[in-house]
Amino acid sequence: MTDEHPLLPRIRAALHEVIDPEIKRPITELGMVDDVAVDDEGNVTIAVLLTTEGCPLKGPIREDVTKAVEAVEGVRGVVVNLGVMNDEQRAALRTLLRGGVPERTIRFAEPGNTTKVIAVASGKGGVGKSSVTVNLAIALSEMGRKVGLLDADIYGHSVPDMLGIGDQRPTPLDDMIMPVPAGDLKVISVGMLKPSRDQVIAWRGPILDRALTQLLADVYWGDLDYLILDLPPGTGDVAMSLGQKIPNSEVIVVTTPQQAAAEVAERAGTMAAIMQQRVIGVVENMAWYEAVCPHCEKAHRVDIFGSGGGEQVSRVLTERLGYDIPLLAQIPLETDLRTGGDSGVPVVQSHPQSGAAQALMGLAKTVDERKRGLAGMQLGVNPV
Repeated sequence: MTDEHPLLPRIRAALHEVIDPEIKRPITELGMVDDVAVDDEGNVTIAVLLTTEGCPLKGPIREDVTKAVEAVEGVRGVVVNLGVMNDEQRAALRTLLRGGVPERTIRFAEPGNTTKVIAVASGKGGVGKSSVTVNLAIALSEMGRKVGLLDADIYGHSVPDMLGIGDQRPTPLDDMIMPVPAGDLKVISVGMLKPSRDQVIAWRGPILDRALTQLLADVYWGDLDYLILDLPPGTGDVAMSLGQKIPNSEVIVVTTPQQAAAEVAERAGTMAAIMQQRVIGVVENMAWYEAVCPHCEKAHRVDIFGSGGGEQVSRVLTERLGYDIPLLAQIPLETDLRTGGDSGVPVVQSHPQSGAAQALMGLAKTVDERKRGLAGMQLGVNPV
């Protein structure tokens, strides 16, 4: 029996610091390091196993492994050979990731789960719901929270493009799906599962329900502080299914100032209450526009879409549901907010000092600091 090379313990320690970019856990812990060999001159050969042959992040993994091992004193050169896990190894990885939980279980609905699930809803389209959702998720992430973002807007899935990852696809691990990383966010969208971007989704109730179950149960989310969902506008199948699958999820209602938008936003909040979800507040988007006056050269607020819609929704839902539903934020209409979504760099990152970004970061802070009460929540008990 030959003695172990003295560099091996330090190389293994260095490899333990290499984090898989999708799963966010050490590659040694995931069983991805198949073999490490060192010759007498300090040349290191490492065999790394990928979950699938077409892993889109094989390049970053190879680079991270090479960089980590090259930093070990005494290492002269590094060669990384990439292989692919066999069926048995993938099964072992699935078991590890699921932590013994039976497959197709939505763990966010399990007793004791600490992830806060927040669905962003609206009564109608065109109010900027997805922009609010994406910027809220990023702002929470930049506060140090672990955040997953699920684009559940089945027909209008715009979240990937807003984050600049519209052409990326999640990595399948047999019957599990790895979410796509967008910075520190973990993101999944039905748009990522289509064969092509231009394909139209034409699903009805039962298929929609199964798709939502897959996005919640079959995606490896890891440990999250928040799971933020972008719901389709209105009070349709997806909103109802979410209320049934995760009854203790909470809802933020997005509206614009005009009365027509406010009235339909009230319906979205009422639907959440019917599904025994708690409405935690209202966001008024496109609240005003600041225009520079050509006469006095000062900025003035212009209520392009009227005013008072957010306050109206807050007041009506508070009266209707029987507990306080505050107006959490008013977000001004700004070009930076729109261009940030189009460019794939949302406004809280592209123009953090803008009025819209400040309002959205204030929204995230308010959401994160609030204490979760029992009002409007399903407790799982029945009166005798």
